[in-house]
Amino acid sequence: MVGLSEGEKHFIRGGIAQDLRADGRRRLQFRALTVETGIIPQANGSARVRMGATEVIASVKAELGKPTILHPDKGKVSIYVDCSPTAAPMFEGRGSEELSAELSVGLQRCLLGGKSGAGAAIDLSSLIVVEGKACWDLYIDGLVVSSDGNLLDALAAAIKVALSDTGIPKVNVSLNNETDGEPEVDISDEEFLQFDTSGVPVIITLTKRQSMFQAVVQHQFLVNIGATISLVEKRPSLFSGVYD
Repeated sequence: MVGLSEGEKHFIRGGIAQDLRADGRRRLQFRALTVETGIIPQANGSARVRMGATEVIASVKAELGKPTILHPDKGKVSIYVDCSPTAAPMFEGRGSEELSAELSVGLQRCLLGGKSGAGAAIDLSSLIVVEGKACWDLYIDGLVVSSDGNLLDALAAAIKVALSDTGIPKVNVSLNNETDGEPEVDISDEEFLQFDTSGVPVIITLTKRQSMFQAVVQHQFLVNIGATISLVEKRPSLFSGVYD
């Protein structure tokens, strides 16, 4: 990515010092946010979020699977982010792969907690159909369409909205002795259960220079430290923090 000239840096610093950014916002003012749902018919839930010039898409696909031996009472969730090579010059070559991996790890840490599932924002036990036998596996995919900063914030918002748009098919279960106790499941095509997103946090990134919310790409050239905070009602959690 091409950096800023000294003149451009001086101009941006001067504006920030006067509580006015190049895009017209004050330091603690959030970007304009627009949301669309149901944009991918094949998915169980989907959403598009535009945050300023940053645009991302999230989709949720639910499939029946089997719980792990270590966690027979929990379903499974996987999160993967892909950055389109056309979203920003920095995504060309291996740049998109590295950032995709970084964003995926950050979202997994925020939404799924530790390896044991402790601190997970998504209630994995709600995905169980038959303990130890059947569960729902959720595949959450994020796509960065265009980037002008705050990708983690935008992706988390898109995932929360996509999950709220997700309908989990109702499952009727019967046990058959002829199948060695393996459950027989009948997945409804007409009845769906709404996914509970009350524990899914909103993510806000705060940069150090004069304390700014949601810095655009130009501003990020001027800061070397920031904090990413996940918020659920009144329980904030600091889970990431340093920019290079």
